[in-house]
Amino acid sequence: MNIKELLLNGKAFLALLNDFAIEAKNIMIQDEEMLFASKRNPKNDVLKESVCIEGRNDDGIFNFFGTLHFNSSHQLAVFEMQGFEKINAQA
Repeated sequence: MNIKELLLNGKAFLALLNDFAIEAKNIMIQDEEMLFASKRNPKNDVLKESVCIEGRNDDGIFNFFGTLHFNSSHQLAVFEMQGFEKINAQA
């Protein structure tokens, strides 16, 4: 199971997407493989990393900035949003 799927299992992250009218299929964790490939430590199951999650809807692109808390042994992921920016759709 990847991190996006784990986030979508949580009600809080789904509520965030609903607030911005973004469908789950339209989100992407920017640089996910690069961020987490080098940070994994077999002695520590918990990862805490600053991330940007991009979401798209008809109004444009939303970049959500925050901290991702990920526990690989319990298969849990939580996104703690600190802010966002909106890039309007081009007409």
